Amino acid sequence: MDLAAGIDIGGTKTKLGLVNQSGECVVDMNFRTKEYPDLDEFLDKTIASVHSLVAQVGSPVNLLGIGIGAPNASNTRGTIEYAPNLYWKGIVPLLEKLNQRIDVPLKVTNDANAAALGEMLFGNAKGMKDFIVITLGTGLGSGIVSNGSMVYGYDGFAGEFGHFAMLPEDGRVDGLGVKGGLEAYVSATGLKRTIMYLISKHTDDSRFRSIAFNDLHGEEITEAAEQGDPIALKAFEYTGQILGKALANFTLFSQPEAFFLVGGLANCGKWIFEPTQKYMDQHLLEMYQGKVKILSSGMAEKNAAISGAAALIWSAQ
Repeated sequence: MDLAAGIDIGGTKTKLGLVNQSGECVVDMNFRTKEYPDLDEFLDKTIASVHSLVAQVGSPVNLLGIGIGAPNASNTRGTIEYAPNLYWKGIVPLLEKLNQRIDVPLKVTNDANAAALGEMLFGNAKGMKDFIVITLGTGLGSGIVSNGSMVYGYDGFAGEFGHFAMLPEDGRVDGLGVKGGLEAYVSATGLKRTIMYLISKHTDDSRFRSIAFNDLHGEEITEAAEQGDPIALKAFEYTGQILGKALANFTLFSQPEAFFLVGGLANCGKWIFEPTQKYMDQHLLEMYQGKVKILSSGMAEKNAAISGAAALIWSAQ
């Protein structure tokens, strides 16, 4: 059985799986990234996990290769560089070290680029030549497809929209120290920061007045919005306003047919999609009006992050 391994390295979890040619994840697992602050121990755990997944399939596997999506990863250099939400700082020689541990083709790219490639091969972007994937997790990433090709830039770091200075210079500091950086407002972490900001600014009754920042989770904010919690509703409106304006600005760059919102914050559904669409439409220039869609991933039934990483291998077959 021909399968490609997909690995999604996140700030909280690392997800792994074996993916067939249709983008279906045959077997998968995950472990907590933060439990492996030592890079070599993390890589040993990762390769051991791949071998474990192969053994779980139950029939002979032809492992075509391993595709890896990671924050701040360079597809040309095979490195992770200055990732703000990972323990390993500076320039991490990821592929060099993995090549010492396993003898199969290896490819790495920014996690949002992997998501975009997966969406194009397996998801709702099939047939589209111009679209942008926005990943809304611990931070904010972006994968850009223009004229049917990924936009990588000079050495793989094009489209770091999460660090676009959207807000005033005295705004929140994002993971790379950018004041007013978009991901400080529009991400799972940014939404939590907004809740705390609104608690201090408004006097509305809210369940969040008795919850500490580290105990606050996105699912709880969605649940609160569904129950009419005024702080939760204000938080989603505020977040959608910022993201919607940002997407209108990004439209100027490559005029995408669609933006795909994926990741933890996108799982909040209408609470983030509706205000984002409203504010994007308000800020789009006239020649773009009615031409740009905001869509969810078509890979919801697949493991999107894993399948997207594996698409790095499948796209080369």
